[in-house]
Amino acid sequence: MSLSVLAERDKLGLADGRLYIDGEWVDGSDGDTWTHVHPATGEEIGKFAVASAGDVDRAVNAAHRAFDEWATWKARDRGRLLRRIGESILDHQDELNRLQTLDNSLPLSFGAIYQLSAQMAADIFDHHAGWVDKLTGETLPTYTGAEFFFMTLRQPVGVVAAIIPWNAPLMLFANKVAPALAAGCTVVLKPSEYASFAAIRLAQLVEEAGTPPGVFNFVTGEGAATGQALIDHPRVDKVTFTGSRAVGTRVLHATADRIGRASLELGGKSPSIVFPDVDIDATAMLSMGMVSMGLSGQGCVCHTRVLVHEKIYDDLVNKTAEMAGMATFGDPFDPATTSAPLINARQLERVLGYIDKGKSEGRLVAGGDRPGGDLAAGNFVNPTLFADVPNTASIAQEEIFGPVLAMLPFKDEADAIRLANETSYGLGASVQTNDIKRALRVAKAVRSGSFGVNGYTVMPNAPFGGFQQSGLGREGGRAGIEEFTELKTVCIALGDSPV
Repeated sequence: MSLSVLAERDKLGLADGRLYIDGEWVDGSDGDTWTHVHPATGEEIGKFAVASAGDVDRAVNAAHRAFDEWATWKARDRGRLLRRIGESILDHQDELNRLQTLDNSLPLSFGAIYQLSAQMAADIFDHHAGWVDKLTGETLPTYTGAEFFFMTLRQPVGVVAAIIPWNAPLMLFANKVAPALAAGCTVVLKPSEYASFAAIRLAQLVEEAGTPPGVFNFVTGEGAATGQALIDHPRVDKVTFTGSRAVGTRVLHATADRIGRASLELGGKSPSIVFPDVDIDATAMLSMGMVSMGLSGQGCVCHTRVLVHEKIYDDLVNKTAEMAGMATFGDPFDPATTSAPLINARQLERVLGYIDKGKSEGRLVAGGDRPGGDLAAGNFVNPTLFADVPNTASIAQEEIFGPVLAMLPFKDEADAIRLANETSYGLGASVQTNDIKRALRVAKAVRSGSFGVNGYTVMPNAPFGGFQQSGLGREGGRAGIEEFTELKTVCIALGDSPV
């Protein structure tokens, strides 16, 4: 396994990463670097520059200088640039998918799935390119009889600081950058220090497509220093952030001091509600697959709380436990590998701590341990299932971000909705049933930003975001691009006297 990871690195010709500021690739002014350690092997993969507060200041000032000209670009020209970026991503999609696997160990076979692939990133750029000439306002009818004509305009918010996490660097890079550029904003993007190499390559493609200097800037480094300098900068008009609730709170505090704009996607504890009229085998596979396949539960919208009707509860618990063994760990570039390790040693210890706590909160049915042998050097945890979990338990209420599934019984539809809504989160949810009337009732009653019926996915043209403490604002579709605009009302006096 280790030979494959290092061989893939060498095949890709991975070079040390640099900062991209005002149209130039530069080293960090302090000379500091970050060494990326692969989560599946513990081996050093490469290094990239750490941006100092001074580097961040130069990047933000470059974006500020470039804003006025970029905001006046013709819609036709801005749209063509975004489409060139999307086409370039498609031309390099295999390289980008492999870099993502070097970053976060997402199995390459799973990374080819649409939502987490370079193809998704390309489609996001294509989708928002179509919005460039459609960010229209409206005309308003006269309300009082005064001789005025009223209309509204959508205008770009200004300089955007975009901060993305490590679990989906390709998709989330596009989700931040494409609508911001389409709206006429300029951008400074910081990826997670645990997944920077795919984002570095994407930044190169943005430059190569002909993006003017200063319109897009790219800084790498730790969140506590580089990220904090970025969200604190007085010339940042808006912060768009995806990550933990704790860091999201810091973003809100920083922007509040200057009445800045912020949109936040902060994770969840998404429930999946299962009624008796389902295929138990298929439902068990879907339920366990949420935490055992791909990134092993390290997704903000993973449905990690399964609420099951008491009539089929025991059968589904037993069948789901069987499905826990379907995960295959190993070389992330091997097509047979289905599941990833945890991103770093800190997250490994955190998840193991939740598992230990869960043993006193519910009944451990499967997993709860780590694979050994050749996998011992990686941050692997076996898929874990807890049953008979109280809805008040920490493993039912807190985002674990690992391969841990909690199953809870419910009595009827009203009980299921009550349990689903007893949470501080509200990002995603779903229902499994063949009764469409029931599905629609539950979809309306559960408090979540998105909801699936017998399945769940995200698309570039559909709004995505959370209720409650899962965040503020939306990404995707018209709602997503409007997050990067301000709404202006213009009134024009039509009579001789404007008073």
